[in-house]
Amino acid sequence: MKRQRAEMGQILHEPTKYGESVEGLPIKIFLPESGAFETLVMAAIHGDEGEGTCVLSDALRSVAVGHLKAGVILVANPDGVLRGTRANANGVDLNRNMPAKNWSPEPVFYKTLDGEPQDVRLSTGTQPGSEPENRALIEVLEQYQPKSVLSLHAALACIDDPNASVLGKILAERTELELVDDVGYPTPGSFGSWAAERNLNLITYELEAASAYELKRRHVPVLYDVLIGKLGPEGYI
Repeated sequence: MKRQRAEMGQILHEPTKYGESVEGLPIKIFLPESGAFETLVMAAIHGDEGEGTCVLSDALRSVAVGHLKAGVILVANPDGVLRGTRANANGVDLNRNMPAKNWSPEPVFYKTLDGEPQDVRLSTGTQPGSEPENRALIEVLEQYQPKSVLSLHAALACIDDPNASVLGKILAERTELELVDDVGYPTPGSFGSWAAERNLNLITYELEAASAYELKRRHVPVLYDVLIGKLGPEGYI
Protein backbone atom coordinates (compact mmCIF):
# COMPACT_ATOMS: atom_id res chain seq x y z
CA MET A 1 0.00 0.00 0.00
CA LYS A 2 1.35 3.39 -1.03
CA ARG A 3 1.00 6.52 1.06
CA GLN A 4 -0.64 9.64 -0.28
CA ARG A 5 1.85 12.20 -1.63
CA ALA A 6 0.70 14.81 0.89
CA GLU A 7 1.73 12.48 3.73
CA MET A 8 5.25 11.76 2.48
CA GLY A 9 7.04 14.62 4.24
CA GLN A 10 8.25 12.44 7.09
CA ILE A 11 9.12 8.83 7.86
CA LEU A 12 6.43 7.25 10.03
CA HIS A 13 8.11 3.85 10.38
CA GLU A 14 9.84 3.50 13.76
CA PRO A 15 13.57 2.74 13.56
CA THR A 16 15.55 0.49 15.88
CA LYS A 17 19.03 1.44 17.02
CA TYR A 18 21.56 -1.30 16.26
CA GLY A 19 24.86 0.43 16.91
CA GLU A 20 26.82 3.64 17.31
CA SER A 21 29.34 5.45 15.15
CA VAL A 22 32.83 6.46 16.22
CA GLU A 23 31.43 9.78 17.45
CA GLY A 24 28.54 8.13 19.27
CA LEU A 25 25.78 8.78 16.76
CA PRO A 26 23.05 6.11 16.68
CA ILE A 27 22.92 3.83 13.64
CA LYS A 28 19.37 2.69 12.96
CA ILE A 29 17.49 0.09 10.99
CA PHE A 30 13.84 0.15 9.94
CA LEU A 31 12.25 -3.27 10.39
CA PRO A 32 9.03 -4.83 9.14
CA GLU A 33 6.39 -5.32 11.82
CA SER A 34 7.09 -9.05 11.70
CA GLY A 35 10.69 -8.37 12.69
CA ALA A 36 11.97 -10.63 9.89
CA PHE A 37 13.07 -9.87 6.34
CA GLU A 38 14.71 -11.57 3.38
CA THR A 39 16.18 -8.41 1.84
CA LEU A 40 18.18 -5.63 3.47
CA VAL A 41 18.53 -2.34 1.60
CA MET A 42 21.21 0.04 2.85
CA ALA A 43 22.85 3.28 1.82
CA ALA A 44 25.75 5.58 2.65
CA ILE A 45 28.45 3.20 3.82
CA HIS A 46 30.46 5.87 1.98
CA GLY A 47 29.52 9.18 3.57
CA ASP A 48 30.01 11.22 0.40
CA GLU A 49 27.41 9.17 -1.48
CA GLY A 50 24.30 10.69 0.03
CA GLU A 51 22.36 10.17 -3.20
CA GLY A 52 21.57 6.66 -2.01
CA THR A 53 20.09 7.91 1.27
CA CYS A 54 17.99 10.48 -0.58
CA VAL A 55 16.52 7.92 -2.98
CA LEU A 56 16.05 5.20 -0.37
CA SER A 57 14.35 7.63 2.04
CA ASP A 58 11.89 8.63 -0.69
CA ALA A 59 11.07 4.98 -1.31
CA LEU A 60 10.67 4.29 2.42
CA ARG A 61 8.37 7.29 2.86
CA SER A 62 6.21 5.90 0.07
CA VAL A 63 5.49 2.72 2.04
CA ALA A 64 2.46 2.81 4.32
CA VAL A 65 2.98 1.78 7.92
CA GLY A 66 2.48 -1.97 8.28
CA HIS A 67 3.46 -2.70 4.69
CA LEU A 68 7.27 -2.66 4.97
CA LYS A 69 8.76 -6.08 4.18
CA ALA A 70 12.49 -5.32 3.83
CA GLY A 71 15.03 -4.10 6.35
CA VAL A 72 16.25 -0.56 5.66
CA ILE A 73 19.41 1.23 6.78
CA LEU A 74 19.33 4.78 5.47
CA VAL A 75 22.79 5.74 6.74
CA ALA A 76 25.44 3.13 7.53
CA ASN A 77 28.13 5.78 8.09
CA PRO A 78 26.49 8.71 9.93
CA ASP A 79 29.75 10.46 10.87
CA GLY A 80 30.87 10.41 7.25
CA VAL A 81 27.55 11.75 5.99
CA LEU A 82 27.58 14.65 8.46
CA ARG A 83 31.21 15.42 7.60
CA GLY A 84 30.71 14.93 3.86
CA THR A 85 33.56 12.42 3.81
CA ARG A 86 33.83 9.02 2.21
CA ALA A 87 35.42 7.62 5.38
CA ASN A 88 34.14 7.52 8.94
CA ALA A 89 35.40 9.84 11.69
CA ASN A 90 38.58 7.75 12.01
CA GLY A 91 39.40 8.29 8.35
CA VAL A 92 38.63 4.64 7.57
CA ASP A 93 36.91 3.54 4.38
CA LEU A 94 34.26 1.26 5.87
CA ASN A 95 33.93 -0.57 2.57
CA ARG A 96 37.57 -1.67 2.87
CA ASN A 97 37.45 -2.56 6.57
CA MET A 98 35.21 -5.62 6.57
CA PRO A 99 36.85 -8.76 8.04
CA ALA A 100 37.24 -10.52 4.71
CA LYS A 101 40.18 -12.79 3.94
CA ASN A 102 41.48 -10.27 1.40
CA TRP A 103 41.56 -7.34 3.86
CA SER A 104 44.79 -5.37 3.53
CA PRO A 105 46.42 -2.90 5.95
CA GLU A 106 47.61 -0.85 2.99
CA PRO A 107 45.81 2.48 2.43
CA VAL A 108 43.31 2.80 -0.40
CA PHE A 109 42.97 5.69 -2.81
CA TYR A 110 39.98 7.29 -4.49
CA LYS A 111 39.13 10.33 -6.57
CA THR A 112 36.66 13.07 -5.67
CA LEU A 113 35.75 14.06 -9.24
CA ASP A 114 35.44 12.19 -12.50
CA GLY A 115 38.62 12.56 -14.54
CA GLU A 116 40.82 13.35 -11.56
CA PRO A 117 43.69 11.09 -10.46
CA GLN A 118 42.84 8.49 -7.84
CA ASP A 119 45.15 9.88 -5.19
CA VAL A 120 43.09 10.70 -2.09
CA ARG A 121 44.31 8.34 0.64
CA LEU A 122 42.12 6.59 3.22
CA SER A 123 42.88 4.05 5.93
CA THR A 124 41.48 0.51 5.90
CA GLY A 125 41.55 0.39 9.72
CA THR A 126 43.95 -0.89 12.34
CA GLN A 127 42.70 -4.42 11.72
CA PRO A 128 39.84 -6.17 9.85
CA GLY A 129 36.48 -5.06 11.27
CA SER A 130 38.08 -2.50 13.55
CA GLU A 131 35.33 0.09 13.09
CA PRO A 132 32.19 0.18 15.27
CA GLU A 133 29.93 0.86 12.29
CA ASN A 134 31.04 -2.38 10.62
CA ARG A 135 30.91 -4.44 13.79
CA ALA A 136 27.32 -3.31 14.32
CA LEU A 137 26.41 -4.07 10.70
CA ILE A 138 27.79 -7.60 11.00
CA GLU A 139 25.76 -8.16 14.17
CA VAL A 140 22.58 -7.08 12.36
CA LEU A 141 23.27 -9.42 9.46
CA GLU A 142 24.01 -12.32 11.78
CA GLN A 143 20.85 -11.65 13.76
CA TYR A 144 18.41 -11.37 10.84
CA GLN A 145 20.11 -13.59 8.26
CA PRO A 146 18.77 -11.91 5.08
CA LYS A 147 19.04 -13.75 1.77
CA SER A 148 20.03 -10.63 -0.18
CA VAL A 149 21.52 -7.22 0.55
CA LEU A 150 21.27 -4.20 -1.74
CA SER A 151 23.99 -1.68 -0.96
CA LEU A 152 23.42 1.68 -2.67
CA HIS A 153 26.46 3.55 -3.98
CA ALA A 154 27.26 6.22 -6.56
CA ALA A 155 28.07 6.93 -9.30
CA LEU A 156 29.35 4.00 -11.43
CA ALA A 157 25.92 3.44 -13.01
CA CYS A 158 25.73 -0.35 -12.80
CA ILE A 159 24.27 -3.28 -10.91
CA ASP A 160 27.23 -5.26 -9.60
CA ASP A 161 26.02 -8.78 -8.87
CA PRO A 162 28.74 -11.46 -8.99
CA ASN A 163 26.08 -14.16 -8.56
CA ALA A 164 23.97 -12.97 -11.51
CA SER A 165 20.95 -13.55 -9.28
CA VAL A 166 17.35 -13.22 -10.36
CA LEU A 167 17.04 -10.05 -8.31
CA GLY A 168 20.17 -8.54 -9.83
CA LYS A 169 18.95 -9.24 -13.36
CA ILE A 170 15.56 -7.67 -12.69
CA LEU A 171 17.13 -4.60 -11.09
CA ALA A 172 19.38 -4.12 -14.12
CA GLU A 173 16.44 -4.52 -16.50
CA ARG A 174 14.19 -2.10 -14.65
CA THR A 175 16.84 0.55 -14.01
CA GLU A 176 18.48 0.15 -17.43
CA LEU A 177 21.83 -0.03 -15.66
CA GLU A 178 24.48 -2.46 -16.87
CA LEU A 179 24.63 -5.77 -15.02
CA VAL A 180 28.26 -6.56 -14.15
CA ASP A 181 30.02 -9.13 -11.99
CA ASP A 182 32.94 -6.88 -11.05
CA VAL A 183 33.47 -3.12 -10.72
CA GLY A 184 36.78 -3.40 -12.56
CA TYR A 185 39.31 -2.85 -9.78
CA PRO A 186 40.42 -4.66 -6.59
CA THR A 187 38.28 -4.15 -3.49
CA PRO A 188 40.14 -5.79 -0.55
CA GLY A 189 38.17 -5.79 2.66
CA SER A 190 34.97 -4.79 0.91
CA PHE A 191 31.46 -5.66 1.99
CA GLY A 192 31.19 -7.68 -1.21
CA SER A 193 34.28 -9.74 -0.41
CA TRP A 194 33.03 -10.46 3.10
CA ALA A 195 29.54 -11.39 1.85
CA ALA A 196 30.93 -13.76 -0.80
CA GLU A 197 32.77 -15.73 1.87
CA ARG A 198 29.46 -16.26 3.65
CA ASN A 199 27.36 -17.05 0.57
CA LEU A 200 25.35 -13.89 1.16
CA ASN A 201 24.02 -12.42 -2.07
CA LEU A 202 25.27 -8.82 -2.01
CA ILE A 203 24.23 -6.59 -4.89
CA THR A 204 26.04 -3.28 -5.20
CA TYR A 205 23.45 -0.90 -6.65
CA GLU A 206 25.50 1.90 -8.23
CA LEU A 207 23.40 4.94 -9.08
CA GLU A 208 24.31 7.04 -12.08
CA ALA A 209 25.60 10.61 -11.94
CA ALA A 210 22.38 12.64 -12.17
CA SER A 211 20.30 15.15 -10.26
CA ALA A 212 18.39 14.03 -7.16
CA TYR A 213 15.14 14.57 -9.08
CA GLU A 214 16.21 12.26 -11.88
CA LEU A 215 17.59 9.62 -9.52
CA LYS A 216 14.34 9.54 -7.57
CA ARG A 217 12.27 9.37 -10.73
CA ARG A 218 14.18 6.36 -12.01
CA HIS A 219 14.95 4.41 -8.85
CA VAL A 220 12.24 5.05 -6.25
CA PRO A 221 9.64 2.88 -8.04
CA VAL A 222 12.11 -0.01 -8.18
CA LEU A 223 13.15 0.31 -4.55
CA TYR A 224 9.52 0.69 -3.49
CA ASP A 225 8.76 -2.74 -4.96
CA VAL A 226 11.70 -4.17 -3.01
CA LEU A 227 10.58 -2.55 0.24
CA ILE A 228 7.00 -3.84 0.02
CA GLY A 229 8.21 -7.34 -0.84
CA LYS A 230 6.85 -7.33 -4.38
CA LEU A 231 10.39 -7.86 -5.61
CA GLY A 232 12.62 -10.13 -3.54
CA PRO A 233 15.58 -12.50 -3.79
CA GLU A 234 13.68 -14.88 -6.08
CA GLY A 235 12.15 -12.17 -8.26
CA TYR A 236 8.58 -10.95 -8.34
CA ILE A 237 6.10 -12.31 -5.84
